[in-house]
Amino acid sequence: MNLLLLGPACIQLADFFKTRGDVVIGSEEKVAEGNPNWIWMDYAVSFGYRHILPAVITRQYSGRILNIHISYLPWNRGADPNLWSFLEDTPKGVSVHLVDEKVDTGPLLAREKIEMLPEDTLETSYHRLKASAEALFMRVWPDYVSGKLKPRPQESGGTSHMRKDKDPWLPYLTHGWDTPTRRLKRLAVTR
Repeated sequence: MNLLLLGPACIQLADFFKTRGDVVIGSEEKVAEGNPNWIWMDYAVSFGYRHILPAVITRQYSGRILNIHISYLPWNRGADPNLWSFLEDTPKGVSVHLVDEKVDTGPLLAREKIEMLPEDTLETSYHRLKASAEALFMRVWPDYVSGKLKPRPQESGGTSHMRKDKDPWLPYLTHGWDTPTRRLKRLAVTR
């Protein structure tokens, strides 16, 4: 199978596909219609990809583009999901879903709640979510491509954020991504 991995290099996922005998190409670049990678690929997997795919691509490859997201969808769609899960005290977790024309709204393949630790920082919680998301994806991928796993719509509601939404909160990240999450939980309560 030919796979396009969209986002920063993810060695664990690339190795997972290669051990299955798949051919993998990775890209962080913004992908446009007519890009030869789309003609070549059987599936695309997005993880940490910072660009929104054009609707013409999501429609043409419907059901063949999956996204790994470090939030418990439908909460915290879009940018900085880990940060918002603490600022808004929403469920923490990871999800695998199909990509549609909007941001993180496609049908779910799987999701899992992840426990956070009292001593977590944004950085440590991010790494736990990332590892959990990769593991969840690797568990569900074989069943999805074999047709055993059927997508289901996301429940209504949830939250969405853009990158710029975090700007007013940056002064509260006193230690950058090493800011303890317990501080952010207190902000969520006083908000």
